[in-house]
Parts: sequence; structure tokens; C-alpha cells
Amino acid sequence: MTKALFAGSFDPFTNGHLNTVERSALIFDEIIIAVAINPSKERLFSVTEKIKLIEGATEHLSNIKIISFSESLTVNVAKELGAEVMIRGVRSVRDYEYETEIANMNKYIEPEIETFLLIAKPELSYVSSSLIKEVVEFGGDVSKFVPENVEKAMKKKLNI
Repeated sequence: MTKALFAGSFDPFTNGHLNTVERSALIFDEIIIAVAINPSKERLFSVTEKIKLIEGATEHLSNIKIISFSESLTVNVAKELGAEVMIRGVRSVRDYEYETEIANMNKYIEPEIETFLLIAKPELSYVSSSLIKEVVEFGGDVSKFVPENVEKAMKKKLNI
């Protein structure tokens, strides 16, 4: 049984994240979505809210588990959970270079854990959580870029 970890801040969880999870769920036996807690980062949703939103967006998938973590390297979390693979989404060359550096460092730290880079669908390659937040804050339509439950929660949170 191959267990894979997909970690991120997911603030908010986008259709790019969802697509990465859905595609990975076809490849790996279990996907653990790990919501990173970064107290120094300004966030729209609390960790509890993020987990509930991700649960709602992934309820159609049977091999998903959602957790949160803080103050640990992601590769160490993967090892603690028994994950053999870490999933990373790649939207651009810039992402590829960044993720390659991290993957190589992780391989040094935990040689038995592989990093699986999954290329974003072209129509989602420019979507980022920070861009989504900015568009919503200025009244833009993000319905094509986030799950419906996430869009509703963002509008409620921002009183839009």
C-alpha cells in the first residue's frame, strides 16, 4: 500500500489543489492532505476551517485523510506518518526549480521518501491561493478556480 503526503497551507484550497489530489488518488492507495500551520503567515481561514473546506471539496474521494501539522519539516511528517511519497504540484518553470531544490534536500534528509511532481493542468497553471484571495477581495469571480464550498466560505468571510 503506497501512502502519499500532499502538504500545503491551502489558504484557500483551489481547484489546482483539488485536481492534484484527484489525480494522485488514482495513483496512490492513500493520500494524506497535511494542512501546514504557519503562525507567521497571514491567513484567511483557520486550520479548522481549512480542514472542513478540504473535507467538503474531497468528499467524493474515498482514500483521503486530512491532518494538520506545525513546527516540523514536511519530510519528517511524511516519515512519521509512514508516507513513502510526497506529492507536489508544479505550475511553472519557477515552481519546478523551487520544488527540485526542496526535493533534493528532502532526499538528503530522508533518502527513502520520494517526491512526486505533478504538472498542473494548463487552465489551472496560473492559479495561486494568494491570487485567488486578491481577486475575491476586489469582487472578482473565482468560481472556475476554487471548489463551490470554498468560494461561498470566502465570500462569507470577506462579507461579499
